[in-house]
Amino acid sequence: MVKRRAALPDSDGEEIFSQDSHMPKRARTEEDSADEQPESSQNARKHTKRTNGKQRAEEEPALDLDDDDEPVEQDAPDEDEERRFEEEHEEEIRAKLMSKDKTQGGVAEMGIIESLEMHQFMCHKYLTFNLGPQINFIIGHNGSGKSAVLSALTVALGGKATSTGRGNGLKSFIREGQSVSEVTVVLKNQGEEAYRPQDYGKSIVITRKFTKDGSSSYRIKSKDGKLISQKREELSKICDHMNIQVDNPMNILTQDAARQFLSASQPADKYRFFLKGTQLSQLSEEYQTCLESIGSMTKSLKRNSEALPDLKEALAEATARFDEAKKAREQRHKADELKKELAWAHVNAKAEEFHRKQEELEKAKKRPIKIEEGLKKAENDLRVADEKVTALEHEAQDQGDIEHLMAQKTQCSTQIKENRKKLSTIQEEQRTMNRDMEQLKIQIDKLDKQINTEIQRLESFSQERRDTLDAQLQVKQAEIAEAEAELESVRAQKVEKQAEVERLASEGRRLNQERENVRSQIMSLREQLDRCDQRERNKFAPYGKEMDKVVADIQRARWVGHQPVGPFGLYVKVREPERWAPLMRVQLGQLMGAFAVTDARDRRTLEQILRNHGNSGNPIIIADVDLFDYSRGEPSPDYLTVLRALDISNEYILRILINSAQIERVFLAPTRADADRVLQSVGGGMAWAADSYRVQRFPDGGGMSNPLPRLDNRGDWRHQLFTGDDVTAQRSRWQDELRAAEADLAPLDAQMREGEQAYRSAQQTVASLNTQERTLGQKIFQLKQERNALQEAANEELPVNIQAVQAAKEDVEKDKDAVANQFTASVQKKAAIDHEQKSLVAERDRLNALIADFEGKRVEKAKEIEDAVQKRLEAQNSIKYFTEKLEREKRKVEDLDAAAKTLAQEFTAWTAKAEEYCTRVETNRSVAEIDRNLKSVQEALRESEKRNGVSVEDMAAEVKKRQEAVDAINRSLRETAVLTRSLKKSVKLRLARWHEFRRHIALRCKVYFQYHLSNRGYYGKVLFDHVHGTLQLKVQTEDQTMTQNNREKDPRSLSGGEKSFSTICLLLSLWESIGCPIRCLDEFDVFMDAVNRRISMRMMIDTANASDRKQYVLITPQDMTNISIGSTVRVHRMTDPERGQGVLAFQ
Repeated sequence: MVKRRAALPDSDGEEIFSQDSHMPKRARTEEDSADEQPESSQNARKHTKRTNGKQRAEEEPALDLDDDDEPVEQDAPDEDEERRFEEEHEEEIRAKLMSKDKTQGGVAEMGIIESLEMHQFMCHKYLTFNLGPQINFIIGHNGSGKSAVLSALTVALGGKATSTGRGNGLKSFIREGQSVSEVTVVLKNQGEEAYRPQDYGKSIVITRKFTKDGSSSYRIKSKDGKLISQKREELSKICDHMNIQVDNPMNILTQDAARQFLSASQPADKYRFFLKGTQLSQLSEEYQTCLESIGSMTKSLKRNSEALPDLKEALAEATARFDEAKKAREQRHKADELKKELAWAHVNAKAEEFHRKQEELEKAKKRPIKIEEGLKKAENDLRVADEKVTALEHEAQDQGDIEHLMAQKTQCSTQIKENRKKLSTIQEEQRTMNRDMEQLKIQIDKLDKQINTEIQRLESFSQERRDTLDAQLQVKQAEIAEAEAELESVRAQKVEKQAEVERLASEGRRLNQERENVRSQIMSLREQLDRCDQRERNKFAPYGKEMDKVVADIQRARWVGHQPVGPFGLYVKVREPERWAPLMRVQLGQLMGAFAVTDARDRRTLEQILRNHGNSGNPIIIADVDLFDYSRGEPSPDYLTVLRALDISNEYILRILINSAQIERVFLAPTRADADRVLQSVGGGMAWAADSYRVQRFPDGGGMSNPLPRLDNRGDWRHQLFTGDDVTAQRSRWQDELRAAEADLAPLDAQMREGEQAYRSAQQTVASLNTQERTLGQKIFQLKQERNALQEAANEELPVNIQAVQAAKEDVEKDKDAVANQFTASVQKKAAIDHEQKSLVAERDRLNALIADFEGKRVEKAKEIEDAVQKRLEAQNSIKYFTEKLEREKRKVEDLDAAAKTLAQEFTAWTAKAEEYCTRVETNRSVAEIDRNLKSVQEALRESEKRNGVSVEDMAAEVKKRQEAVDAINRSLRETAVLTRSLKKSVKLRLARWHEFRRHIALRCKVYFQYHLSNRGYYGKVLFDHVHGTLQLKVQTEDQTMTQNNREKDPRSLSGGEKSFSTICLLLSLWESIGCPIRCLDEFDVFMDAVNRRISMRMMIDTANASDRKQYVLITPQDMTNISIGSTVRVHRMTDPERGQGVLAFQ
């Protein structure tokens, strides 16, 4: 909704340009009503006459829509004009200001605040107070909730929450811990200009309620509590009527805005503040909107005027038909003239066609030159690619093979495994020796103790007892010797059986590998049989998954070029499959699953179809359909080539195989030697041998041969290719191989079972021998213990024979030395094997590195050859492309030349016929237009002759109807044009008044500013720069008058109090230029000292007392003890900060 304009009162409270105090508060202009009224429709209307249906309606003057098209814009201010205005009106305004000091302002009857009430708002639980009609001071310490009064007033009157500077939304004003808040303001509504006094009475009560969830509602009541409205639009109407601009910063200046305005605002900020506070910026914006609307009306007028020529054309056509109906005889002559014009129009058209064909011929002659350049470049690329392929093939041949390295690696790995087994046996023997060594050490310790004990026993003994013990000792010694012999026999058998176990394990691994190979062969053969079955049901089975569906999708799809052809294997057969099929499967097998397209844009579509059915590996070849003659590239018929060994039913695929695999010049031979002889006889080339070799002989001497990969895996799909049409024979061959493989599997299974049984038996024997070895070892140990016990008894009974004990000790030490020697020999043997093992491992690693390096180089070289062959193929395709294109362009030039000659002959013949018909007729019209007019005339003649068409009266009525339509739209356009001009004039006048308003308000601000500064003894001025949009203050203080030669201070050099005082003077000066009845200012005395504050307070009170029908609400944290308070001033003192307080306490 567009707000009503605020009146701009002068110092006497009257409007600037009107003395009528009862006019609505809206800026008015006095325009000439006669200029704004549209012309009379009777004067704008032209009367048309018709005389007996023979005269056309008189045409009105052309409507001039461009007579006032210049844009209406807001003029930039003129500095000289501003200066003259100030000189003319400054004294008048100053006189009014001086006379105003002697008057007392009256109390407003409408638009001021009577009371304000808050519930759960910000820091107040409940707060209410009544405001005086003129001057109100709200004082209190910081934190007492003074600024909440202005926030509540802004929220209650529909202002934005962000304009208060206290929150981003309404819910931020709700008291902490509460869910709902309510603010009520009572506005005075009396006097002659009261708003709907019959409904609201003398006061309007506005209540706004809002909650934590973001909802908000209004209740607008009368003085007696009757609910009048709950709509925001009603509140806007009330504020508009009472001229209350709650979001205008000059009406309600919050604490943050006041602090910023008083201390930190820039000249441009002050100027924008001036325009916004006086509502000049809003007027300017809405005038701009009016100008845009006028521009839209002008454009709409022009668009509507564009329909006028069509109506006039329709009128002209109707009039023409009417005249033609009356002048049928004259039309016959016109028809003759049109026929003559038509004849020469045909001649002119033929001449234009001949010229166009000549231009096209000249352009076509230039194209073959560029194509020949491209052809030469492609031929050079082919030569370079051929040389690179030849060089790379030589390099590949020089690399040799790695069969000897593989054999050395296998031998080395076998030796490493055998050494690992030997090391395991030695470690087991060393553990046994360690146990025996421990036992011998224990025996030596016991013998040493016995020698030391028995040396002292040299007393008598019994000879008989000694003989008995000697006999027992001999028996035990014999048993020990027998047990040790048996132990040696068991160990020998154990070594033999362990070797047998290792042999059986190796044989088992070999048999298992053979069996797995046979099983894999059986699975592959069964897969081939399944493919044979699929092939009987589906001929596409060998070439991929669901290939029949792929072909069906290809037939249904739409293609840019020709429909793709494939798979190639459907069209390629081998004449002698039993002889050449294995070789062709290796060399051409991948191409048999390929498809060919003629346009590169079809490649993506074909790839998508193949992927949809699980075929992502089928090659796609892009090649034009070019059935060239390849016989020149074939050798003598005496030699067999790949092409002659194949039967290819599709000529397009045959040419693709020639381009990609050179099948017309690759020879076939049974063996590598035969292939080499063939190549030597023809002077070089390439050949494929049936024994899987690729042989090449170079024209300048030398050659190379490489083995071809073999299809060892029976599951490879290429085994299904080139098998001939007899699927039954192929299945029979696979079945025979399957039976043979199954027959080979049965003996292998039997041998595996026998080997496993022998292996388990040998393992059991080794385990039994291990048990016997442990038992004999324990037995020998027990016998030696018994022997030692008998020896001890003999020593006790008989005189000690120290030499015998020492001899026994020597025997044990000999055994110990023997075991130690055996251990030393075992360690040396292990070290020798370890040394050999390290050498073998190093050799194996070296062979692996050589094999890997050779494979990497071979793969890299193969990739280079493949890339070079691809470039050669691309060069061949480019040559083919440019050759075909050159031939097409030459044929096109020939066709264009023939067509140009034909046109020249036709032009000569047509000109001669036209000259025979009539003399030359000059015309610029087309044949179609003339023919259309001729047919129209002939049709009119036929209708006139038959006398059964439209009557002359009907044609006259149609002409009248169309004339009236033209007159009506002419009237509408003229009336709209007059209205647009009137609006432009009105806006121009209002813009002039706007500039006059701004000059008057700026001048009043300057005069009032100087007046207010004089109250402090200062001198200064306000500098308005309307061109650059700035407002600056220049102030001269008392001390400057004495010390700085009357030089004015920049506001930035003023002290805090001087700056705040100067800005308060500016704010009071601007207040004199606005019409809102409410003026609120929060913490206006910030940064002021006591003197400046006292003078500012007195000045503000005097200004408020002199203001007519204005209410002031001023908030300060300072007290009012030094201020003289009159009857018009009411002071509201807030209590100290206590968040739990309810009713506001004031004095």
